[in-house]
Amino acid sequence: MADDLIVSKSVVIPQAELMWKFTRSSGPGGQSVNTTDSRAQLIFDVVNSRGLSDHLRARALVRLESKLVDGCVVIAASEHRSQLQNRRAAEQRLVELLKEATAPPPRARRPTRPTKAAAERRIKEKKGRGRTKALRAPANRDAD
Repeated sequence: MADDLIVSKSVVIPQAELMWKFTRSSGPGGQSVNTTDSRAQLIFDVVNSRGLSDHLRARALVRLESKLVDGCVVIAASEHRSQLQNRRAAEQRLVELLKEATAPPPRARRPTRPTKAAAERRIKEKKGRGRTKALRAPANRDAD
């Protein structure tokens, strides 16, 4: 339970549901750059996860549709030299992704109308702007 990923109060992903792959990373690393598998790839099966309830799974599948490959989301991390740091970065990205994907939809906007005073202020500002522009016009327009 200590290693499980806590996404929210209702979503806890067991460590057993996370699949890891490690490959050689491009970028900095000095002499060990071509010898250590520091790039971490985290694969999480959204479709078959027991950590998600049915309605949260459905919500996540809809929102993550463009990021899923065979029902799995794949997150790669290679910005650190250490495999452990890349694992933590990938886990953190998964948590953030699942938080967004399982969040409840925002409340619908209740339509409002401008107050009478606001409408009058708007008209007054428009008329003032029109007068300003009229003063810029040449004095004799019909002479052309």
